[in-house]
Amino acid sequence: MDPTLTKAIAAVLVLVGLAGTVLPVLPGIAFVFGGLVLAAWADGFVHVGGFTIAILGLLTAAAIAIDFAASAFGAKKAGASPRAVLGAGIGAVVGIFFGLPGLVLGPFVGAVLGELSANRALLAAGKAGIGTWVGLLLGSVAKVTLAFLMVGVFALAYVFGG
Repeated sequence: MDPTLTKAIAAVLVLVGLAGTVLPVLPGIAFVFGGLVLAAWADGFVHVGGFTIAILGLLTAAAIAIDFAASAFGAKKAGASPRAVLGAGIGAVVGIFFGLPGLVLGPFVGAVLGELSANRALLAAGKAGIGTWVGLLLGSVAKVTLAFLMVGVFALAYVFGG
């Protein structure tokens, strides 16, 4: 395959991946990692070598783990039921179709509805919604931060060799 075309595909993967770090439907971190590895491969791993790819792999694994842990931690701290956590995930997906307000409110509304479906009181449902939402928010911030860190590590390795 033509290296220029491969690099263009890699760039698209990275850009879609960066968007995917905040859009719950896309596996953002995986796309960023895949795009960066593809870009390194297109260059024959001349500028970006195995050590850098290993660091990017560790950052990818950390981002995935932190995302799950933050959501679970927020839900647990708020005393949320598994239905609230599921509802938050569904709310996040549905929220995509309502733009930024949907992305912000979707997980909260989903968690509250999930908690209410578990026959919890409205106050407990609201607390679970807030806790789950805060966990999802912190997880998203961590994912975005790590995704940009991955791009930065790649860029540094590309410029300085590695």
